[in-house]
Amino acid sequence: MEYIIIAVVIAVALIGAAAGLVVTGRRRKELPPPPAAPPQVGAPTAEPSGQPSAEPSAEPGPVVQAEPGPVAGPPPLDVPEPTAGRLVRLRSRLSRSQNSMGKGLLALLSRDHLDEDTWEEIEEVLLVADVGVAPTQELVERLRARVKVLGTRSPDELRTLLREELTTLVDPTMDRTLHTARHEDEQPPRPAVVLVVGVNGVGKTTTSGKLARVLVADGRTVLLGAADTFRAAAADQLQTWGERVGARTVRGPEGGDPASVAFDAVKQGIAEGADTVLVDTAGRLHTKTGLMDELGKVKRVVEKHGPVDEVLLVLDATTGQNGLVQAKVFAEVVDITGIVLTKLDGTAKGGIVVAVQRQLGVPVKLIGLGEGADDLAPFDPAAFVDALIG
Repeated sequence: MEYIIIAVVIAVALIGAAAGLVVTGRRRKELPPPPAAPPQVGAPTAEPSGQPSAEPSAEPGPVVQAEPGPVAGPPPLDVPEPTAGRLVRLRSRLSRSQNSMGKGLLALLSRDHLDEDTWEEIEEVLLVADVGVAPTQELVERLRARVKVLGTRSPDELRTLLREELTTLVDPTMDRTLHTARHEDEQPPRPAVVLVVGVNGVGKTTTSGKLARVLVADGRTVLLGAADTFRAAAADQLQTWGERVGARTVRGPEGGDPASVAFDAVKQGIAEGADTVLVDTAGRLHTKTGLMDELGKVKRVVEKHGPVDEVLLVLDATTGQNGLVQAKVFAEVVDITGIVLTKLDGTAKGGIVVAVQRQLGVPVKLIGLGEGADDLAPFDPAAFVDALIG
């Protein structure tokens, strides 16, 4: 009996010891020591000083701290094209347009026999091209005299003759300088002031933005004045152009006094040391006396800071001779110094360049050949004639 009791006690002790070993093993399995994590590819390592490194990024590769950027705004346009490159491109576009005045004249002059019917056709080509009656008669008389003296006419001789006569007609002697440089000789130095005027719908605001782009590309600092207070969209459009080309815009309340906005723009331009202040005015019908008087007021108020350097009249070249009526009225009110001819591509006739200069005695200073940001450039008579002839 005693042996049985001893055997039971020993068995219980063995079972308890075994259970303890099992429990301990389970605990060890539940609490394993953390294995050393393999280093991540590209993860930062500890500094040589022994200080712990920063927590690695979830993505592979080093963590780069972004530099603070400018306040978000309209995306900038591509780098403005300097004037020289722009002229080459515009000349190429003009030569591919539907403008056929030069090519038509060259074809007629190349005929073996130039009879009266041919000379009438030459006159018709010039008149259809919006050259005007008086300039057409002048050119035809000169061509008649030179062809008679020339006698035998080779293609090269005819091309040279036509180029010379058309260049004379366009008048390369007119001063086409665009005055946009800061007046350093004055105290305090004053920016050049440019007013952009014209009837409704000719694209004054777009032209103002493109002109600002031309000036910035040529190294000028520009401040824009949104004096078209009748249309909020015009001020918004001009400001967008300014933000894209790097020019600040001064604007006033919708329906406010445009003369006040123009005055403030020039005042700010003086304070900021700008090279050029470009003032976009509201479109107005040339037949509305009140609106034209208001435009005159804008110019007079701006002149309290000093003379206005340029008054650029924007004309849609596709309107042809009708644009001359507008130009005459504007010239009487604000003393225009230069013409901006837009839309010379497509259906526009190159003769309008001659007509507007002859009628007003004012040079064409800028031309536009499309809706692109760089489709505006200073007018070059020789390049223009070469493009007409092709």
